Amino acid sequence: MADWYLIVGLGNPGREYENTRHNVGFGVLDELARRYGLAFGKKERKAVVATGIIQGRKVILAKPQTFMNLSGEAVRALADFYKVEIERILIVSDDLDIPLGTLRLRKEGSAGGQRGLKSIIQHLGTQSFNRLRFGIGRPPGKMAPKDYVLQVFRGDDAILTAEVTDHAADAVETWLTMGIELAMSRHNGSTETVSREQTRPTPDPGKD
Repeated sequence: MADWYLIVGLGNPGREYENTRHNVGFGVLDELARRYGLAFGKKERKAVVATGIIQGRKVILAKPQTFMNLSGEAVRALADFYKVEIERILIVSDDLDIPLGTLRLRKEGSAGGQRGLKSIIQHLGTQSFNRLRFGIGRPPGKMAPKDYVLQVFRGDDAILTAEVTDHAADAVETWLTMGIELAMSRHNGSTETVSREQTRPTPDPGKD
């Protein structure tokens, strides 16, 4: 089997969707590409991709160009072409049911109403794949979710989203090097809580 890792950020293609709540998956991949000097220079298998080395692993970063509801077409095509094992796939998506500022990694589960994940489950034929859910919170008042997810982040929400994007990229690095279980224990939760836990000094066993 090939030794590629496939990291897919979900979103919608086109300038009109940049920086919207539905496209946080694209944003996390952009941050990873920036850190490692990778470029999204080619389109293949219905996605824009960047390939290279991250934390010593051969990685494909992919942004499906099918629009959200058909994301599974690109994921299945890339997984088949690069012969990626299911446990080496990680999907980064937005999640309405998780507060903004919170990340949740899981190694399996339902789509939970996220249509991109639903499409991926249909095309892979399984719910057992790693996913990193990026909370965007519920829409205010009576706003329809379909309108809310296409809004651009502004003000304090934009600042918080940038912080969470950075932590999400850290979580992907941990997954690549340490596996899903450690990534879950280290990065699940709110950005503020995770940051506090990671910077907390280790107790000295020689002291009472």
